Amino acid sequence: MLAKPDYLNDLKNTGDFLTLSRNNEWHIEPSEFTLENGTGVTVHDTGVIEFQPKVTTTKDIVLSSAVHGNETAPIEICDDLIKTIIKGELELNQRVLFIFGNPKSINIGLRFVEENLNRLFNGHHTVEGVPMNDERKRAAKLEQYVTDFFSRGQQGSARYHYDLHTAIRGSKNEKFAVYPYLHGKPWKKSQLQFLLSCGVNTVLMMKSPATTFSYYSSYVHGADSFTVELGQVKPFGENDMARFAKTKQTLTALISQKEVQYPHFNASDFELFAVHRTINRTQEDFSFPFSDDAENFTGFAKGELLATDGDTPYYADVEGEAIIFPNANVALGQRALLTVTPMQVDSNFV
Repeated sequence: MLAKPDYLNDLKNTGDFLTLSRNNEWHIEPSEFTLENGTGVTVHDTGVIEFQPKVTTTKDIVLSSAVHGNETAPIEICDDLIKTIIKGELELNQRVLFIFGNPKSINIGLRFVEENLNRLFNGHHTVEGVPMNDERKRAAKLEQYVTDFFSRGQQGSARYHYDLHTAIRGSKNEKFAVYPYLHGKPWKKSQLQFLLSCGVNTVLMMKSPATTFSYYSSYVHGADSFTVELGQVKPFGENDMARFAKTKQTLTALISQKEVQYPHFNASDFELFAVHRTINRTQEDFSFPFSDDAENFTGFAKGELLATDGDTPYYADVEGEAIIFPNANVALGQRALLTVTPMQVDSNFV
């Protein structure tokens, strides 16, 4: 019989998986144990913990945070949920895999250590001629853990992945979600209702493949999957957790109830946007004409300057073209800016 990892008793007593992960930044010895209520607990790795209820389940749910380590509010939400489960204060009715994506970046208080983890999924962690680093190795491992988790679910179980973030900048729409490109499959009104219950009424519809964690789960595993932006980046201890109460309540219901009822769908409840274009940084000399505190979803008049990449200027080519995720400091070749335009619920929604 293998010896029990020395962290196991502390984890059982405190439920503090976040501190355990932060103390073991890139790897931890796997272990398993069972809660008094019959829920099976599997620590797969640092930052990766699975809960398997004793009851028959119908949903396989992945809740990830800390793909960017300085986005603390989602980390605190997931940390609290994990503690309440391990302490027996919250009994599950669905399988759930929690992931703290990048524990070392949490410790240094930055988005990433060497490379943006959320640009390394869907196979982009291994590129010929590009040297490996810890974040590339981590992306490959996280894909494997998600694959394994979904593969062991009940036949016919619904698959979900909500990758929880906060944005670098403030936003005219404080909370918003990114709906990955579905390759022609319809968008789901039921998922918009779930997001609305989380306090998220703004949704950005992507029009092309991506390297993000949420796109990976959607494309490879057919999961209903979103990147969910819950506000603006703040250090630990500075988040007003009351602003995230709806999100936490909805996630709690999702994992602890057999079925969750959401309000009737009403298109007027939502602000939907379609990606208009992506602007990549290709030159060292890259800049925006707007200030660092310009908010996501700020609109520009047709003809206004949006960005300058070396000698190439980019102008708004439709009235009201709005900016999302502007970041002039991304690596060369990466996305520096998305622009979006409003859209309506149509026949592509079911």
